[in-house]
Amino acid sequence: MPELPEVETVRLGLAEQIVGKKIKNIELLKPKLVKNSLGEFLDALLGNSFFGISRVGKLLIFKIKRSQKTGAKKKTGQNFLLVHLKMTGQLIYCDQKNFVLGGHANSKSEREKFAKGETSDFCQKGKYTHIIFNFASGGKLFFNDLRQFGYLKVVSENELLDIKKNFGIEPLADNFTWQNFLQIFKNRKTNIKALLLNQKIISGLGNIYVDEILFASGVSPYRAANSLTEKEKKKIFENSEKIIARAIKYGGTTFSNFLNSEGKRGSFKKRLKVYGKEGELCPKCKSIKIKKVKLAGRGTRFCPKCQV
Repeated sequence: MPELPEVETVRLGLAEQIVGKKIKNIELLKPKLVKNSLGEFLDALLGNSFFGISRVGKLLIFKIKRSQKTGAKKKTGQNFLLVHLKMTGQLIYCDQKNFVLGGHANSKSEREKFAKGETSDFCQKGKYTHIIFNFASGGKLFFNDLRQFGYLKVVSENELLDIKKNFGIEPLADNFTWQNFLQIFKNRKTNIKALLLNQKIISGLGNIYVDEILFASGVSPYRAANSLTEKEKKKIFENSEKIIARAIKYGGTTFSNFLNSEGKRGSFKKRLKVYGKEGELCPKCKSIKIKKVKLAGRGTRFCPKCQV
C-alpha cells in the first residue's frame, strides 16, 4: 500500500504535470470507483482544471478551479477531488514526453511502432486502467488499480474539513511537534506498532515505515506504548521525520505496484534496513537474523537483539 512518502511523491509529480490543464472529458471504465453520483462527479470536473494539489496522510486532495461557462448555472463554494490509492492504486500522467501504457512500461514493439509513426496513440490504457482524465492540451491522467480498493470523490469544503478531523498528526507537517507527539502516548496500553499504524493518531505511516522507524529507534514492536521512556519516544519522534523525509527524497518504496506519476518505481527499497529482510542478518548487530511475525494484523520485521 502506498504510504505517506509514496503519496507525497505522486503529489509532487502531478503538481507539475496537470495543474492548470483543462479537463476535456473523463472516461469512466469502472464507475463504481467514483463515490458520487456520476452526474455530480462529471459536473464538478468537466471543463474545469485543478489549481492546487495537497495531501493529508495518504489522501490526495485536488482543488478544483471552476471555469466561467456562458449560460451555465452559477455554482457556489469550493469543491475538491479526493483520491485514495489504497492498496494498488496508481495515478499516472501521460503525454508525448512521457510514453507509458496505463502506468505500466510499454513493450519494446509498442515503443518501436510509436517511434516509426505507425501509431499516434502515445497514451494507451492498460489492463487495470479504470478512469482516464483527458486534458484539452492532449495529455491524459490514468487511474489504475489492480485490486480496485481505491476511490475518487468530489467533496465540498465543509465535507473536506470533516474528513480531515479523522487524521492524526503527521511527520513533516506543522502539527508534528514534540509536545503533540508526547500526547499520543497518554493512557495508551496498546503495542507501539499498532499505535503508530493508527491513522487517527499519526497519519501517513504504514507497515513499511513503522518497521523502519522502530528498528532505527531500537524499540521492539511488542512494547506497550505506556512502557516507553522519554528517551525512546524521542528517538521514535526524530526517526519518524528523518526516515519519511529520506523516503520522499528517493521517490518512495516500490515492492510491487507503486509507481510515481511518471510511471517510475521508487528507489527507497535499496535503503530499507528490516522491511522485506526477514531471514537476513541484522545490519546493526550482524549476529541475529531479522525476524518476521504477525503483529497488529500486519507482517512485522524486527531484530530481537537490537530492538528491546
